[in-house]
Parts: sequence; C-alpha cells; structure tokens
Amino acid sequence: MMTAFSNWLDGSELGRYLLEREQAFFDRSVADAFGYRAVQFGASRHDFLRENRIPWRARIGEDGEVGVVCDAAQLPLDSRSVDLLLLPHTLDFNAHPHQVLREAERVLLPEGRLVLTGFNPLSLWGGRRLVQGARRPPWSGRFLRLSRLRDWLELLGFERADDAFMCYAPPFNRGDWLTRCRFMEAPGERWWPLAAGVYGVCAIKRQRGMRLITPRWQLARPAAQLVTAGERRHAACQPHDETL
Repeated sequence: MMTAFSNWLDGSELGRYLLEREQAFFDRSVADAFGYRAVQFGASRHDFLRENRIPWRARIGEDGEVGVVCDAAQLPLDSRSVDLLLLPHTLDFNAHPHQVLREAERVLLPEGRLVLTGFNPLSLWGGRRLVQGARRPPWSGRFLRLSRLRDWLELLGFERADDAFMCYAPPFNRGDWLTRCRFMEAPGERWWPLAAGVYGVCAIKRQRGMRLITPRWQLARPAAQLVTAGERRHAACQPHDETL
C-alpha cells in the first residue's frame, strides 16, 4: 500500500499539497538530530532526511525502489543501532501499527529520535474517508487517532518532543480550489490545530529507569576510645590476675 500512496503523492494535486507541508515538517524535525545512523522507511522517492547531517543515511521500504525491501513490522536492523528513524505515514499503511512502533523502539538507541506523520480521522480529510470509502490511497489508510498514538508511545517509553499539525484546506483534488483555501492554513494552525488533516509527531526514546541495588556493607568496627595519660598510668598501677 505504501507504493500506491507514493504514487498518489506524486500524481495528484492533493498529494503534492500534502507533500509540500510534510517536507517542511521533516526538514524542521531532523535538522538538529545528531548521531551516526539515520533511516527513513517508506515514501522512498522523497528525501525527508535531506536537512540532516548524520553521516550514514538510508531509505528502506516495501517497494522495489530502495536498496532494502522489508516490512516495517520486522525491520532488518540491529537493536539499538539507529539514532534517527522516520516513518512517513507508515502506521497508516501497515496492518500492525503497534508492532511497527515496537520495532521502532527496538532499533532506536536511547535518546534516539522518532519522527512520523499520520492522517487525522477527526478532520475534513477523515470525513471524506467516511463518505468516499477506503478503497484507494490515501483514504485506504488507517487514520489513527493522535490520542491513541500518544498512549502507545508513552507505553513504549517515548517522550514526545513536538507535535505539529498541517493541511487545513478541504481535501479537494483540484489545484485551483486548494489555492483558494490557503487562507485556512494560518487561522487553522492558531485556532483549531486538532482539526488538521495531518499530524506530525517527534518523540525521543528515553532510557527506562533502573533500580540500583546497593550491597549491605558490614558494620564498621567501633573506633577506639581516646585514653588520657592519667588513665593510662592508673591502669598500669592496678594488680593483674595471673593464672597459674
């Protein structure tokens, strides 16, 4: 399904409208991320890592346009091997979105960054999905609620660093109508962000707390008491018991 979604991004006015805003979101979210390895899963035709300076960067996914073809629910990556992981609408188009997040938690290093986007069901975009049906992308996506996603991330030990909202225009597939509705972007971002068609989440994998177990040290021997010179002479004058 990710391949069909990528085709929609490139081949429709609405897809290009979405792509423009998501590219800006990813550019902001990855610009200050550091480390040694960065991975983007899905939407491989578009470089959402372009503003990042991590030396080793890779794009993997389900389509044949990438060097590594795999399922997001079974990433071919070592545990704790990635500093930055991007999932553009990966949860929307995978049969096991919670497992995808589990894999993200597994492959990320502690303090590693997860950046993802998803469709908001509580929006005009979600309304069109209900009316039109879910036969083709992007309407065939899962459209997960942001509140549910936040709960999953918290259970997996992620701390949300930033939430973003975008695409406030009605989901028309005509460029002229989308242009006319651009006035909705600024007031939407200010007054009703939760009604945006798409949300973006940036989260940090925190190291789970460890309980330190300290050894039971032996009780220290009591310190020797100070004895004055007078007491020492008095003790010397006392008779000593002798055992014959």
